[in-house]
Amino acid sequence: MDFDDKNKEGKEESAHVCEGKKGGIADSDSEIEHEVHENKVSRQMSESSMYTTEDEDEDENTNKIELGPQCTLKEQFEKDKDDESLRRWKEQLLGSVDINAVGESLDPEVKILSLEIKSPGRADIVLPIPEDGKPKSPWFVLKEGSKYHLKFTFQVNNNIVTGLKYTNTVWKTGIKVDSMKEMIGAFSPQTEPYTHEMPEETTPSGIFARGSYSARTKFLDDDNKCYLEINYTFDIKKEWQAI
Repeated sequence: MDFDDKNKEGKEESAHVCEGKKGGIADSDSEIEHEVHENKVSRQMSESSMYTTEDEDEDENTNKIELGPQCTLKEQFEKDKDDESLRRWKEQLLGSVDINAVGESLDPEVKILSLEIKSPGRADIVLPIPEDGKPKSPWFVLKEGSKYHLKFTFQVNNNIVTGLKYTNTVWKTGIKVDSMKEMIGAFSPQTEPYTHEMPEETTPSGIFARGSYSARTKFLDDDNKCYLEINYTFDIKKEWQAI
């Protein structure tokens, strides 16, 4: 993505830059689009599952942004050297990136390294990430009425990824009961992984909330390139699953 084309947006985005290596360089404002029907289901762990809807396809096509010509990281850094404010912004965004090591690659590479469910007073639930994106069923079990949130780590290589977002949709008995999207931000390549934690949520409770759900989770960037898609099922039960 060309820095010149994204100058205005980039300067605004850089205001959210996180200095530490564990928080993304741009932990952007959370944009959460929450759609809940009868049974409110965890917003952070699931994103549409076995059932693909026309609404989803239309949403992705409608929100697709037409980007300018891509540049390598090295080309982006070399442009507009005489613009002092733009140069400082680029340095802030890129941080300690070794331009010579990654500057010839056009496409960013984002790899999700780990996914965990954290709940107060409980051991973390570490979720295995299968290569085919289809973990065994159920992928995890949550207790009704419990508080929890999702934590994940990821690594960025080759080039800057912009507009990285997490989307999640959940169904029960074939009916969509929850859908959300959270913007994570822009991140430059670095050797150490980034860490992001989603907002805390509460699982629904009651006899109608308990049962099995199907879901799909995606990690995408601002031109809808998908870095990870997971289709899975999970259960909400009266009690936690025995460890």
